[in-house]
Amino acid sequence: MKYARQTQEALERLDQALAQLRGLISKNKNAEAVKFMEEGPLKERFEELQNMITISATNPLGSRGTIQTGTL
Repeated sequence: MKYARQTQEALERLDQALAQLRGLISKNKNAEAVKFMEEGPLKERFEELQNMITISATNPLGSRGTIQTGTL
């Protein structure tokens, strides 16, 4: 369940960053919005989530150290 909680928290942080981006765009702060996407928090949140997904895909071991077999 730890992975699910971490993933949900990362998704919530990404959602918050997207809300901030929307605010910048609605205020016509386009240069700040681009920087926010390319160098700022939005990029960091996306990379954080992407790393979590990559690690879960490359590590086939479950929480008990056994291989996840899925539905049998």
